[in-house]
Amino acid sequence: MKPIMIGSKGTAKTNVDESKLAVTVGSGSLRVYATPMLSALMEEAACKAVEPYLEDEETTVGTYLELSHTAATPEGMAVYAEAEIIEVSGREVTYNITARDEAGEIGSCTHKRVQVGIDRFMQKVGNKKSNK
Repeated sequence: MKPIMIGSKGTAKTNVDESKLAVTVGSGSLRVYATPMLSALMEEAACKAVEPYLEDEETTVGTYLELSHTAATPEGMAVYAEAEIIEVSGREVTYNITARDEAGEIGSCTHKRVQVGIDRFMQKVGNKKSNK
């Protein structure tokens, strides 16, 4: 991994459609943007923030997410997430992430990801499956 700059940012955007509603994904009974989908959007923004620093054989995996989903978003609106790298400790990268819809802020989180070698990581995952 190349040296990571504190303050680097990544963004992600989605439109709230049927596939992203709480009632559809099983995280509630309402036709509003689902918290699991917000989590995925925030992780996407984090991945984009660190992406320029990764070598071809590297990626990051999420290890921690403390999320607050503070406002509901109806179907048909756009949602945006912005991640900022706030700390780097060895292979661990920490982010502050905020999300908003067209009406204002809807959530925030602290997120951590760890840099891994793709081949080695997937080998460990494969070994886990074959050892069950």
